[in-house]
Amino acid sequence: MRHTIEQLGPKHLEALKQLLAKDPTHNLYLLGVLEEFGVVCDPARAPFAFHGRFTEGELNAVIFVGGSGGLVIPSAGPLGAITELARSLAATVQLKSCIGEKMLVDVLVQHLNAQVKFSKTQRLYSVSADDLGPFTNPLLRVATEADLPQLVPLAAACVKEMHERDPLADDAEGFAVRVKQRVMTKRTYVLEENGKLIFKLDIGSRSQFGAELEGVFTSADFRGKGVATLCLGQISRFLLSSLPRLTVRVDDSNSAFAGIARKVGYVGGRAQRFVWGE
Repeated sequence: MRHTIEQLGPKHLEALKQLLAKDPTHNLYLLGVLEEFGVVCDPARAPFAFHGRFTEGELNAVIFVGGSGGLVIPSAGPLGAITELARSLAATVQLKSCIGEKMLVDVLVQHLNAQVKFSKTQRLYSVSADDLGPFTNPLLRVATEADLPQLVPLAAACVKEMHERDPLADDAEGFAVRVKQRVMTKRTYVLEENGKLIFKLDIGSRSQFGAELEGVFTSADFRGKGVATLCLGQISRFLLSSLPRLTVRVDDSNSAFAGIARKVGYVGGRAQRFVWGE
């Protein structure tokens, strides 16, 4: 069989949609990127590209590359196809961060000149409306610009706990801008108690196929009180009124959050890996 590798363009849009839609749960992040930004980047935005591997003219695997490797995401697909794609990109891409199925991320780390400083294994949990438990908190709300003085340090605490780095020490101004961008696009939800923000979560990616939640974080003083259970149930019920599925990545080391996700109705799927480096 003849295999070819190409950078995808507008003529490949339908084939890319069809490929990702074959496994929407594990391709949810890429489906959100595709729906929001398209297959070709706007010159006014940070550069990105989709690279595809074809067999006899049929697209069967994709790797998304943001910048020159700032964010790399493999599609769900055959290990051999992703490996071949990774080898073809080795001369031009240096992987700086990557997220996806563990065995595929392992291949990308091996071939894309990665200098890994941090790595964690995760499990992708998913839920549909039929699986939800009876957990809600109607006080969960969309974050506003007025929340930023409290939200920025809360979001930074989330990153520090989950990724073992302090984004305010690395790039305080840039991090604050990114938090504000999520707020302005109504992708961050918060819970406030007595004027204090005690919980946050972000919608990391959204498309007609579903949404992926990320940055789920409860302030340390309010843990063990059911806050995350009720808020995760609330946002899940709200989003699933118009979407077919939700996903959230749960660290293997975070058994408490895994228990919360299962209690709300989420079911664990395939192993994942997140890495970032220099």
